[in-house]
Amino acid sequence: MVADALLDWYEEVRRPLPWRFTRDPWAILVSEVMLQQTQAARVVAHYERFLARYPAPEALAAAPPADAIAAWSGLGYNRRVLALRAAARVVAEAGWPPPEALETLPGVGPYTAAALGSFGWDAPMAAVDTNVRRVIERRDGVRRGPQALARRAAELLPEGRAAAWNQAMMELGATVCRPRRPQCGACPLEAGCAGPDAPPPPPRRHGGREPFEATDRWARGRVLAALVEREALPALAPERRERALAGLERDGLVVRGPDGEPRLP
Repeated sequence: MVADALLDWYEEVRRPLPWRFTRDPWAILVSEVMLQQTQAARVVAHYERFLARYPAPEALAAAPPADAIAAWSGLGYNRRVLALRAAARVVAEAGWPPPEALETLPGVGPYTAAALGSFGWDAPMAAVDTNVRRVIERRDGVRRGPQALARRAAELLPEGRAAAWNQAMMELGATVCRPRRPQCGACPLEAGCAGPDAPPPPPRRHGGREPFEATDRWARGRVLAALVEREALPALAPERRERALAGLERDGLVVRGPDGEPRLP
């Protein structure tokens, strides 16, 4: 059976990522928010430090926003911690919603809800991230829209093993069924896979991309890091500095004092 082949493979090769050894919904939510747009290898150290400081949603809910931002510093996409804190406040006040209602939490979309529901409660929810989408589309040889893909992922979900299945599918996509140069010979699902006949991955964009250091995101990161460390703001052109501050202020990561100087909220 496909499920048995994949799950047996996963048990043998899975990476020992710390969030795979817990059923605590809070620890799982923290990991899933951190893993949004951030590689697992970068997340591990931040995850363990953050949980040591905020071991339960009540702890983050009670923390000033400035402290939460400082604890998150270095991971990037800092708006995530404000959404996580908002979710923590809901949970601290009202408890966890049932798995089918996890999307009511601030910052929790369909993928995060499915990951949290399956990993925390083993709810029969198929978590479809970029890696899982690639595995399904390559195996079936079909590209699907979001709703059709969600239905197909739910069809594949083995009964009673949602947590292990979702982890295994993600691991397969991250380590074997990679976007380019997939290691088909090491894949437990090679038999029956469309393989070379599967839809090709979207073409890479070449040229026209400015260096990261020239982006507003880089400038916002440097400004926020300076505020966290209580250092002088980085030397930026006045227009760029103001643009960075305006973006941080819009995201709720910075406020202006009576004197107009920026500070953490």
